[in-house]
Amino acid sequence: MSNDIPVTLAVVIGAHGVAGEVRLKVFADDLTPFKSFNDGALTLKSLRPTPQGAIARFAEVADRNAAEALRGAELTVPRTALPPLAQGEYYHADLVGLAAVSDAGESLGRVVLVENFGASDVLEIERPDGKRFMVPMRPEAVPEWDSERLIVTADFANA
Repeated sequence: MSNDIPVTLAVVIGAHGVAGEVRLKVFADDLTPFKSFNDGALTLKSLRPTPQGAIARFAEVADRNAAEALRGAELTVPRTALPPLAQGEYYHADLVGLAAVSDAGESLGRVVLVENFGASDVLEIERPDGKRFMVPMRPEAVPEWDSERLIVTADFANA
């Protein structure tokens, strides 16, 4: 996996007020360590968390029209800008696209989505025939993974 791929941390969902602030849907735990997004195209001046996400002001956005023009824009940083992970931790961006194999070595497909419905992450894996199945990202279902593939135990691979 290339470590310089862009990782989406938030998306602009609309303008806020008349002075160029934008409303964000945030996918990261904390945006405050990041001051620049989209290869330097957006420079963060201020950020206020809200129950729905955050309100941000960017140096390059001067008014409401410019803020509205950003609606739908993803805010990305290079993968290398993300903080290092502890043992057993992962970023969703690192899992999407991984090959999935059974603990018996059978090819199961590729991870196409990581969801979280409240309890823990759930991986959606697409089989070569296009059918999809879901697996909880828990040790009993996915005992190991690395940058090339993840292993799914037989009990969950035959779902």
